[in-house]
Amino acid sequence: MPPFSQFDSSGRLRHLITLDGLSDEQIRELLDRAQHYLAPRGSIPVRSRDLEGTTIANIFNEPSTRTRSSFELAGLRLGADVLNLEIQLSSRVKGETVLDTIHTLESMAVDVFVIRDAEPGITQFVAEHVYDHVSVLSAGEAHLTHPTQGLLDALTILRHKGGFRDLSVAVVGDVKHSRVARSAYHIFTALRVGELRIVAPEALMPPSGEMPDAVRFHSIEEGIAHCDVVMMLRVQRERMAQAAIPDPHDYHARWGLTASRLQLARPDAIVMHPGPMNREVEISSEVADGPRSVIREQVINGVAVRMAVLDTVISNRRKQGDNR
Repeated sequence: MPPFSQFDSSGRLRHLITLDGLSDEQIRELLDRAQHYLAPRGSIPVRSRDLEGTTIANIFNEPSTRTRSSFELAGLRLGADVLNLEIQLSSRVKGETVLDTIHTLESMAVDVFVIRDAEPGITQFVAEHVYDHVSVLSAGEAHLTHPTQGLLDALTILRHKGGFRDLSVAVVGDVKHSRVARSAYHIFTALRVGELRIVAPEALMPPSGEMPDAVRFHSIEEGIAHCDVVMMLRVQRERMAQAAIPDPHDYHARWGLTASRLQLARPDAIVMHPGPMNREVEISSEVADGPRSVIREQVINGVAVRMAVLDTVISNRRKQGDNR
């Protein structure tokens, strides 16, 4: 069997499992397409019928608010039929295998599977076993990848800063257990940001050798000093043993982003968070709701990015079909 590829035989994006391996040009094409789906706040959302006749299945085996809702809205706003499958209500709880679930839905003419799963490797495993005309998109996989989150984070920075080359970006908090941090690493290194920092307590720092092109800091004060972007992360309690979970009050005292700490960053620095936020743990409400916060804009950009990804894989499929 040939090695797995996210691209079709013509080199076009077919699946999106990870941002690792995507080029600067490929990422920028997705970001450019996403900007076409943005509308001024308060105006009617951008809609099209480009995906009419396409069926998308959202299969989430972990909780989600932003990612699931935005993928659903993205599909609907592009004119697709969207199916949301609750794993706890599906036959997988009766012992049905993942592939049997996928093949059942393929038989109902599903074209795109959007999958979130806590088990590493599931998304690629599914992608390796679907029909040639079917695409698989990761909506977050274990602690490893969250590619559309990485794209929406990059889009948010691009719209505020205009580029990446001269920026200092700090990713702060539970980096060790965070798929958001790993996708941020992949996309910001591909886009060649000026400096990428990972900032975490020793216990929440990824192993040495991982994220080799990032500069490591074990002090939030040093880590965010003079930064252009401060991206805070939630403590991933669900991926830790109970004994390893930090005390919330102590964590906030040592690692929370407060208004006074934010003064160490550049005066025009923006504050990001993938959500859900633990207020007064990793970030204070004063900062989360403050003038430098772009957290709500990240949510807006998430719908546009997911519209862009869906449109891209379906249009690539149609081009591939025209080449046969």
